[in-house]
Amino acid sequence: MPHVEVNLPIKAPAADAWHAVTRLEDYAAYMENVESVTVLGETDTGTRTSEWSVLLKGSVLEWVEEDELDEDKRVMSFTQVSGDLDEFNGYWRVEDGGDGTSVVTFSVDFEIGIPLLADMLNPVATRALRENSEHMLRAIERRITAVS
Repeated sequence: MPHVEVNLPIKAPAADAWHAVTRLEDYAAYMENVESVTVLGETDTGTRTSEWSVLLKGSVLEWVEEDELDEDKRVMSFTQVSGDLDEFNGYWRVEDGGDGTSVVTFSVDFEIGIPLLADMLNPVATRALRENSEHMLRAIERRITAVS
């Protein structure tokens, strides 16, 4: 299964970065590649369901995911429950970098679901997801530093 992981040091406290990461409903307002994110509901235990529409190399990718938030560890895990890909799951993590900085990590495992074309499509999809992830992290950094 293909894997993408992107890390970005941010000149902002971990609490600020965590707040920005977990505010999914704000993503479309400041991320070029995110068309929409709608939080559909949340349980008492902190599990959310969110619906996504994202531009990936000129195509729209849509899915619904369950998001599990661990406030203490600052990890938001997600698992696709329906959508365009066969599998799509991973996590966002925010670590305290010290001196008012933080490190934001986005990690995802995915499966396109077309076995006969996997050898050709997986490298292309991996590059596209990596680029999109980097854009999302940089957008979060710009958002945090603009607000601070």
